[in-house]
Amino acid sequence: MVVVKAQVKTGGRGKAGGVRSSRAPRLLPRAAEAILGMDIKGHTVKTVMIAQGAKIAQEYYFSILLDRANRTYLAMCSKEGGMDIETLAVERPEALARVAVDPNVGIDAAKAAEIVDAAGFDEADKAAIANVIRKLWDVYNGEDATLVEVNPLVKTEDGQIVALDGKVSIDGNSDFRHPEHEQYVDHSKTDPLEVLAIERNPQLRQARRQRRDHRQRRRPGHVHPRRRRVCR
Repeated sequence: MVVVKAQVKTGGRGKAGGVRSSRAPRLLPRAAEAILGMDIKGHTVKTVMIAQGAKIAQEYYFSILLDRANRTYLAMCSKEGGMDIETLAVERPEALARVAVDPNVGIDAAKAAEIVDAAGFDEADKAAIANVIRKLWDVYNGEDATLVEVNPLVKTEDGQIVALDGKVSIDGNSDFRHPEHEQYVDHSKTDPLEVLAIERNPQLRQARRQRRDHRQRRRPGHVHPRRRRVCR
């Protein structure tokens, strides 16, 4: 089994037809052609990813995000993942565990165990799921993310825990620490001449970041949970 996935910066690809599977390699070009050029929530698909399929036994959900209101991080986890996770959060919120994460500690072994306990996973799977959650925290913290969402986090038929599909949102204010993130910027809706000028002129790149940072400036008195510093 091979899966063709639309690469666009929005959710809901599966429901929109942007994810297709095939058991015959010769049919992959046809699946890719059907997805390329597709419009998904205002985003035109220009790239697809070919991924190995998985024999899924169960689908779970996990995410960690920046909780600005409480100046902390929030981990959310459920034994019921899949495309209807938004409906689950509204209709049965008790099925979605919410665990606060101290910015100064992060998700260590104890916090990961707390998350899997709160979600009610089977005892036999807790250690493996907690291990994946800790790795996802490393991604969140190491990449200066504001969101890491894995849906679905799956248990395969042979008992493996796999982060099968995910979405990551990056804090733009951290660009200076991650020049490698530039390769993921979507310039499709930017004036081509502006893109060319920015690529060739480092000063323009810096000015663009400063303008963006100014637009994203935090409200007075807000304490960033990672830096623990008041922005005035």
